[in-house]
Amino acid sequence: MKRFIVALLLMFTLQTAWAIDLDSAKDQGLVGEANTGYLAAVNGSPSADVAALIADVNRKRKAQFEDAARKTDATLEQVRLRFYQLAVERTQPGHWYQDSQGNWRKK
Repeated sequence: MKRFIVALLLMFTLQTAWAIDLDSAKDQGLVGEANTGYLAAVNGSPSADVAALIADVNRKRKAQFEDAARKTDATLEQVRLRFYQLAVERTQPGHWYQDSQGNWRKK
């Protein structure tokens, strides 16, 4: 039983080590800044790791957008649009973003 628990812990540790981070996903062209203010997969359906990353980042962004809207008396749409504009400005060369029509562009 002890070996099983150790093996399980090792598996979770290794799984976490293999999980992709945001910078790596952007560097590899897997994700980009969507014109909604959220992160999105650039091409087709993402791997499980990338989908989990997108969901985590977007959950955090949504909470930040809601907080900013509440604090500034802006609408959620206004906050998301402004974040998108800033995100595009800060997008590094070689990374992807959507233009206002939803087309993916490489900066």
